[in-house]
Amino acid sequence: MLRKIGILIFSSMLFLNLCGCLAILAGAAGGTGTAMWLSGKLTQEVNAPFERTIKAAKSALKSLRLSLKKETVEKDVAQLMSEYTDGKTIWIDVRRISDASSKIEVRVGMAGDKEAADKILKRVIKYL
Repeated sequence: MLRKIGILIFSSMLFLNLCGCLAILAGAAGGTGTAMWLSGKLTQEVNAPFERTIKAAKSALKSLRLSLKKETVEKDVAQLMSEYTDGKTIWIDVRRISDASSKIEVRVGMAGDKEAADKILKRVIKYL
């Protein structure tokens, strides 16, 4: 009897572990994952070309009534700078990952205002 309970517990743990791996693989296959907060920046990869992502970022700033102060675009990276309503500087970096995907990084203020960055990132994604 004790052996059957041990086998049942082991099988259950193995099954739960397998389900967790499948969930991670399913999330990775989707291409657009959850935004991550890293060193004061909100970062998310999107299934959108580089140029379209830059255009979406500009549209997001405009829709939030935030003026574009500076724009620097190179081959695989672009940086848009603006100023938030409370005077904090906004940096939106767009990086080319492939022809069909990009990485967006949003930072508001030197210390990183997560709420403001989240609002801006969600608006960028809305315009993709």
